[in-house]
Amino acid sequence: MKTAITRREVLKLTLLTASALPLATCNANLGQSEKAEVADLHRQAAQCQSSVTAKYTYPMQPPEGYPTESAIDPYRFEPDGTTFAERKQEFIDFLLQTPSPEGGKSPFVEVLRLANGLEPNHKALHDALDQIDQRLDTADFGMQVLLWLLFKFEDNPLLHPDMTERIRQTVFNFKYWPEEPGVDDMCTWTENHQILFATAAYLFGQRYPDAVFTNSCQTGREKMERNRSRIMRWLELRYQTGFSEWLSNVYYVEDLAPLFSLIEFAEDEEIIARASMVTDLMLLDLALNTFHGIFASSHGRSYERHKKESAGESTSGLAKVCFGMGSYRNSLCMVPFVLSTRYTFPPVIEAIGQDISRPAMLNRQRTGILIDEAGQLGLKLDNFEDAMRFLSLEAYLHPKTAPINLALFDAYQWWDNSFLSPMKDFRGLLNGLKKTGTLPLVLGPFEWDACRNTREAADITTYRTPDIMLSSAEEYRVGYGGDQQSIWQAIIGENATTFTTHPGPFKNGTPDYWTGSGILPHVRQVENVLLCIYHIHKKPTLYAPTRYEFTHAWLPQTAFDEFRQEGRWCFARKARGYLALYSAQPTRWQDDNDLIADGRKNVWIVEMGSEIQNGSFADFTQQILEAVVNVNGLSVEYHSPSQGKLSLRWKGKLYQNDELVPMQRHPRYSNPYLEVEYPAREIKVDKETLGLRLNFSENQRSFTG
Repeated sequence: MKTAITRREVLKLTLLTASALPLATCNANLGQSEKAEVADLHRQAAQCQSSVTAKYTYPMQPPEGYPTESAIDPYRFEPDGTTFAERKQEFIDFLLQTPSPEGGKSPFVEVLRLANGLEPNHKALHDALDQIDQRLDTADFGMQVLLWLLFKFEDNPLLHPDMTERIRQTVFNFKYWPEEPGVDDMCTWTENHQILFATAAYLFGQRYPDAVFTNSCQTGREKMERNRSRIMRWLELRYQTGFSEWLSNVYYVEDLAPLFSLIEFAEDEEIIARASMVTDLMLLDLALNTFHGIFASSHGRSYERHKKESAGESTSGLAKVCFGMGSYRNSLCMVPFVLSTRYTFPPVIEAIGQDISRPAMLNRQRTGILIDEAGQLGLKLDNFEDAMRFLSLEAYLHPKTAPINLALFDAYQWWDNSFLSPMKDFRGLLNGLKKTGTLPLVLGPFEWDACRNTREAADITTYRTPDIMLSSAEEYRVGYGGDQQSIWQAIIGENATTFTTHPGPFKNGTPDYWTGSGILPHVRQVENVLLCIYHIHKKPTLYAPTRYEFTHAWLPQTAFDEFRQEGRWCFARKARGYLALYSAQPTRWQDDNDLIADGRKNVWIVEMGSEIQNGSFADFTQQILEAVVNVNGLSVEYHSPSQGKLSLRWKGKLYQNDELVPMQRHPRYSNPYLEVEYPAREIKVDKETLGLRLNFSENQRSFTG
């Protein structure tokens, strides 16, 4: 550990920056003379801004032999017998052949190069520091890179001293939480960003406990104190209830990165143990909801590319290292994962992820929080800390959360944040309604639209065999506007996937044509069969007007080994897996991938099968074609060859063979490996001789094997 830096030395760092920094409103830990010194240094920095440019002598060209093009790793459908340790080394060897992404985006490649005795590309680090210093979106991703650089390689001779000095400047000048001074364009409030920011603040505070962080005028110890409670509460809620960004093939990797940083660098044993438990559960989620290395489940947040190019999603590299299936690809968590010396991957999770020969696996899990029931978890709407936790659900204009959210907007200068500035036009109206106490009453009729971003608790069902996987969020906010939620997905092979959406209205935002939904459907699933009903209503909106009067399916014909269409049915085969997709409305092809069903009302049916269950592909298609389908407006009756008669109507109940199939809240987990109530208390995972025991309240984590 470096000798603590004096306050005077830290304050002088403001003079070394290329642009003037915002003048902090110092807190009570600084005396009047120190406050005056901060102000004087800021004035000097401002005077120098137009004539002085920071000069650095570190190289601005990549080192000799630095890769120029990204390596490509082939997708692996089956485990090849390699061990977890061998796959970690495979990934390291792969990533050393890949340059850092351009534009300053999270250059963890350079951390890996240093760990392997190679000179980093200082230009990549320089660009990342520029992005962080400008406080742009994803600056918190880059701060994770800086953690690893300073904790692991601050004195490494391959890292130029000027670069080390500049990194320290950036660390002390950064804005770590929205309460700190300065207007910025960072997203600080969603689930993944909250743990990213809090982790950086806590760990840098731990590293420099006596230093004053220039922007906030807080000491490192104060940073630790303020952010420890945020970290612990975030971990507790994720353990008990799971994620609002559920099973995200985009954001899970961004949650894992700070968890690995906490595990590796925290000196607090309680934080280490609890971060390890939540990491275990995230990797367990991956094991339960992947299909041969593809995280093709329902997702709380996902984007077009990640749903379509399923083998190349952000978690693919993680799945291949953990389970031996997928494709080695870099993401924010991968270098921390393979370099971690403190986190031990439980063998039982690896075994579950590799249990692909099981004839059938049904996983039911509940994840997230209902706003109306948040009080049972100790969450209140009378303080900013809990308000931020509600905001992690992106409940911006929910009738219950809107009043305190407006207070956050005022206190944190969010009206000028580029993510939230579109609401600025309504600032006067919203605050006026708040003052009169009528804000919830006015927002109530528009909740379906104004709260389309909001991600409350979801009940996930995933059914998997060796040849198919079908996953959905059942009865999730039926009829509400959607944003980035991916409600259901079916898969039978690499990129051989399908899902439906009602397109959103936006071209440069979400929901758009393939990401999310304009209006969410009513979905129920019985193992390998799914019923999906859309009702595209035309209610008045505040945010996203209903633009399209059709629904459509992503159905990439060339991704399958066989494809055919007969009447209202489409059939696809990949290897031994089969897929049948039905539309009650007539369909037309926009291109070879986009199957459109015109009309404001439609019923989609999915049935999946395999050679083992159904015989040949011809046999499967014939069985489906002979099945009776009766659709009457927003009601459907389907006589499934495998599940019998299934009946469902819009916002109605599901019946199977005339017996009610009640939609009950799922447990935290229910599958062949564990049964856990919601919210979780103790979690026990078992597979044959392997096991994992987690008890958050008692701070106990143990596993066998």
